[in-house]
Amino acid sequence: MAIAGCARQAPAPVPTPAAVVRDAEVRRILTALAHDSMEGRRTGTPGADRAAAFIASEMNAIGVTAAGDSGFFQKVPFVVSPRRGVRLLGTMDSLSLIPPEDRRVSYNVIGYLGGSDPALKDEVVVIGAHYDALGIRPAVNGDSIVNGADDDASGVTAVLEIARALARGPAPKRTIVFLLTTGEEQGILGTRWYVKEPAFPITQTVADIQIEMIGRPDSLAGGSGKGWLTGYERSTMGEILKAGNVPIVPDPYPAMRFFERSDNIVFARLGIPAHTLSSYNLHKDYHTPGDDVDKIDFAHMTGVITAAVEAVRLLANGPTPQWKEGGRP
Repeated sequence: MAIAGCARQAPAPVPTPAAVVRDAEVRRILTALAHDSMEGRRTGTPGADRAAAFIASEMNAIGVTAAGDSGFFQKVPFVVSPRRGVRLLGTMDSLSLIPPEDRRVSYNVIGYLGGSDPALKDEVVVIGAHYDALGIRPAVNGDSIVNGADDDASGVTAVLEIARALARGPAPKRTIVFLLTTGEEQGILGTRWYVKEPAFPITQTVADIQIEMIGRPDSLAGGSGKGWLTGYERSTMGEILKAGNVPIVPDPYPAMRFFERSDNIVFARLGIPAHTLSSYNLHKDYHTPGDDVDKIDFAHMTGVITAAVEAVRLLANGPTPQWKEGGRP
């Protein structure tokens, strides 16, 4: 009740992304994913399956809706053959034609938040990262597990924290799919399977951001809390983020061709504006047992995730990204 002569109390402010992306949660999730008990999360191993189960439990706790073919899980059939290497199968039924010792099934983990705007809810934005790493390899300084803390437990953690922030509201206008994929290190298996068997028709997908290797700051991106976007100049996505004051800059390493070396390229080749957010500083622990939790800068990572939340909100509620002339691969 207002008292005469006194100013009316202002309503409590709506929490900002910085208030909902918590360092403690970032640390908890990444530490679990990059723990030795996950055995390096190599595709098709018990460690990778444990990681998928952990991710699904997090999605369930966050409150997103399951979008796999079995709850949050989407089965991905592939073959590991001494003669032909690793290859994705065309259908699940094809497994029956493969020698039992060569058959493998791994899992994407998929959830979504439904769009709230009658005119935009059928449009889909995919936010993704790969949860697999390289497993157990020859020991380096006594350590044989490639825990993949930066590559890409950091990206998986980001996707889960973005889902958590968006689930707290307000609801996105477009539908947001949270896609945690298997098999990136084995030939982008999970994303290639997803676009064959999408949670929503691919024709409704209007944008994709993959998040990969944001665990360490890159001075060329501006240092702590800043990230860069592959293929920034190829579409209007970079301009949309810049107009929204999101601290994400162009990829400073164009000669490395990172735009073509992550899961985003699968979506991009289908005509969907798709890019990867990173802060990879070309550190020497890439794909080695040195990619451990103790090398992660959690303050930096929390800052990048905070920026990514804003980026996803812009894509969920704002203009649809478009390819620039000559930008589509």
